[in-house]
Amino acid sequence: MPVPSAATFQRLADLIAIPDAAERTTRPVVEAFTGRELATVPVGTAEDAKAAIDRARIAQVAWAKLPVEKRAAIMHRYRELVLSRREQLMDMAQAETGKSRVSAQEEVLDISMTARFYARVAPKLLRPRKATGMLPVLTKTTVLHHPKGVVGVIAPWNYPMTLAVSDAIPALLAGNSVVLKPDSQTPYCALAVVELLYEAGVPRDVFAVVTGPGTVVGTAIVESTDYLMFTGSSETGRLLAEQAGRRLIGFSAELGGKNPMIVTSGVNLREVTDAAVRACFSNSGQLCISIERIYVEKSIAPEFIRMFGARVREMSLGPDYDFGTEMGCLISESQVKTVTRHIEDAVAKGATVVAGGKTRPDLGPLFFEPTVLTDVPEDAECYRNETFGPVVSIYPVENVEEAIREANDTEYGLNASVWGATKAQGEAIAARVRAGTVNVDEGYAPAWGSTDAPMGGMGISGMGRRHGAEGLYKYTEAQTIATTRLLNLDGPRGLPRRVWAKVLAPFVKSMQWLPGR
Repeated sequence: MPVPSAATFQRLADLIAIPDAAERTTRPVVEAFTGRELATVPVGTAEDAKAAIDRARIAQVAWAKLPVEKRAAIMHRYRELVLSRREQLMDMAQAETGKSRVSAQEEVLDISMTARFYARVAPKLLRPRKATGMLPVLTKTTVLHHPKGVVGVIAPWNYPMTLAVSDAIPALLAGNSVVLKPDSQTPYCALAVVELLYEAGVPRDVFAVVTGPGTVVGTAIVESTDYLMFTGSSETGRLLAEQAGRRLIGFSAELGGKNPMIVTSGVNLREVTDAAVRACFSNSGQLCISIERIYVEKSIAPEFIRMFGARVREMSLGPDYDFGTEMGCLISESQVKTVTRHIEDAVAKGATVVAGGKTRPDLGPLFFEPTVLTDVPEDAECYRNETFGPVVSIYPVENVEEAIREANDTEYGLNASVWGATKAQGEAIAARVRAGTVNVDEGYAPAWGSTDAPMGGMGISGMGRRHGAEGLYKYTEAQTIATTRLLNLDGPRGLPRRVWAKVLAPFVKSMQWLPGR
């Protein structure tokens, strides 16, 4: 039976960092496909979060003393465990979120790739680095990277596995401890991947999971940790940034997006159509980096709309725990209502439904057809606001210049997709799109999966970056140690200061010819 067993849920519940959890108030966790209760989860308090942070702060000292090579070895073991348990992890991801098997596999593969990348590069990135000194020979300068301390991670429900641990992996490798608050709708997804961290060798107090409402547990994490990593809405991100700012702690966030796709004349429409299905409807469109706006040159727009509409109408939906279904359901009734409201509002104001547009109660309580709209007016709610569901609008444009202008006409700037007649044209357009990641000839996966490159948002789509060296260094405090050798700044003993000053200025001027100056 693909649905995780009651014993599995109980085993994972025992990992929650809440004492006497069995005596606490609980909330139900349901199977998204059917709405039936799978398990319950204890509702933590601010005191629970602060106690976990206190324990994490003590455990972090010993964890940071562990050589980074040993921490990296733990992450290599973790990667292997994730891949070896991928079927069970995908079952859990589908059960709690209702996503398709393909989207569930994305989570498992992303965790594995992230663990592999940072386990390989962390020892080198964290090694003391020699820097060019103030005065060559006379000054030796070294840069060290110390852990922040306790990192708080507040994770969302849409990718509850990868966003629970992929941001924590570099934090752990940098020598920090982590306290995680998973979303209340998907706590067992987070616990399932954290359990494997423990099995790989991460001490329990070094990575603690506290379940409970964001207004309570999340607030306590912001108030007591040394750095905050958040993935969620731009509105919530603003509030958390304000709270972090008052404490002067570091803050990084991937927030919302109203992501555009640009399609020019001269492209292979069949290839674009298939890719657009992935770009718009992976994870039922509940993906910060999915495409919600498509700008197509008018010369090819009618044919693209025809082909794309036909392909979307053919998409398979269902509550299946296998790879035979293209799209699952939404996460909650709230998401269904948002999607319904956006579509009804757009249609009432003149939009045309090319494909989809309806709920599918015959499949389950939260199923909604993948939807394609045209003729969406500027006063429609979905024109500028993120839907975060299986809805995309197509806008014919006169030329590439108009496409770029319209793509950039937004407060958001998270992800974009560009399809040009040639790779060179696509890359040239991509460089002019205001987004943290731009995919040429794909939707979102290549930029997201390039773990050696930074990923994040411009505008109201985020702060800071995950992935790459920056995704590790943000969890550290850089320290510069400069050692004076042979002579100090007063010059040789016995030499008059007037003479030393005359010697020093020409010497500094000559340094412009040295490497690094």
